[in-house]
Amino acid sequence: MKEVNYNDNVAGVITWMHTFSPAKMWIAGTKLLQKPLLHLATQFNEHIPWKTIDMDYMNLNQSAHGDREYGFINARLKKHNKVIVGYWGKSEIQKEIADWMQVAVGYILSQDIKVARFGDNMRNVAVTEGDKIEAQIQFGWTVDYFGIGDLITEMNKVSKKDIDDTYEKFKKIYIMDVGENDPKFYEKQVKEQIKIEIALRNFMEAGNYTAFTTNFEDLYGMKQLPGLAVQRLNAEGYGFAGEGDWKTAALSRLIKIMTDNKKTGFMEDYTYELSTGNERILGAHMLEVDPTLASDKPRVVVKPLGIGDKEDPARLIFNGSVGSGVAISMCDLGTHYRLLINEVTAVEPSDDTPNLPVAKMVWQPEPNFSDGVKSWIYAGGGHHTVVTLSLSVEQAYDWSRMVDLESIIIDHNTKLRDIIKETTK
Repeated sequence: MKEVNYNDNVAGVITWMHTFSPAKMWIAGTKLLQKPLLHLATQFNEHIPWKTIDMDYMNLNQSAHGDREYGFINARLKKHNKVIVGYWGKSEIQKEIADWMQVAVGYILSQDIKVARFGDNMRNVAVTEGDKIEAQIQFGWTVDYFGIGDLITEMNKVSKKDIDDTYEKFKKIYIMDVGENDPKFYEKQVKEQIKIEIALRNFMEAGNYTAFTTNFEDLYGMKQLPGLAVQRLNAEGYGFAGEGDWKTAALSRLIKIMTDNKKTGFMEDYTYELSTGNERILGAHMLEVDPTLASDKPRVVVKPLGIGDKEDPARLIFNGSVGSGVAISMCDLGTHYRLLINEVTAVEPSDDTPNLPVAKMVWQPEPNFSDGVKSWIYAGGGHHTVVTLSLSVEQAYDWSRMVDLESIIIDHNTKLRDIIKETTK
């Protein structure tokens, strides 16, 4: 166990009982363990040899006996360990183990998450606040503030050649939608976002930052609100959230680690479709919807933005993917942190939105629209979330247990009264 703790190549420990194992002998080592622990309740043989079983067999194959003895000591030591039960050779059991391993890796790499905040939180917004020291103690997240001038200084170092080369690459990977813009104006606006992108990447690489935030109220000296620049960095695996919401930025980075950056990104609940039988939530943001969520080839578009009082910014526009997933939010209740995990189904938009110049995603919350939304609100869930179609409710819950974090699960089994009771203790 001591070797596990200091070995950076080890993310966790998997234990299992071949037979009975008196658990007092496990205490000294288990107390030392500082990494995730999985108890696999299995045994070597899948079947009981009914015709030949005798006491010798019983004594050498007491996995069930050993599992209970060992399980007791982990409960007594409050190890917050995971338990998986089943025959080790079955694919579904191996899938459960693999899922847990992804979460264990996320737990370890969470200790290295560093968030660069360009500007402060959006004024008068409550949910973007939080206790940074407690977050570092409990989750390992480091959060540092920088003035927007620090980014502008880095932008001034970006070469024209690097900008031009990136612009040429855009033509191969995106649809360059000039629209009604003058082509020269369009190119100029897109290249301004490229300059921001390169500067942000250089800044974060120099400081080992893996997530960042911006704030449309803090753009002094900037020509545009970062939009396309943010989306491009999201696609590379950087965490992000708007309005200075460092909690969601770090959470985004964490879940990108656990999902290999597949179909995972920052999202904001915007508006409802309330037609009977077709209720759903439209999620988007001003500009910065994560392109890992895209279902179609993104278009590079330049449109006015009525927020921030800056030039027309470039952004990627696309429709979100469909499928089962989760919407996850972290809230600071003053006395403790709480993680909300809502099972959702992402669906096709009901229609095109030609006048909405941002990427979007549409989903239906479990257990149903009304109880799902009510549960989220009763539990204090924010409007900023991380939406992922590549992580399960169970995996999100496993991470919350690893860091001893209160979690509220809203899924197909949720009863509204239970949520109210649980969140108003």
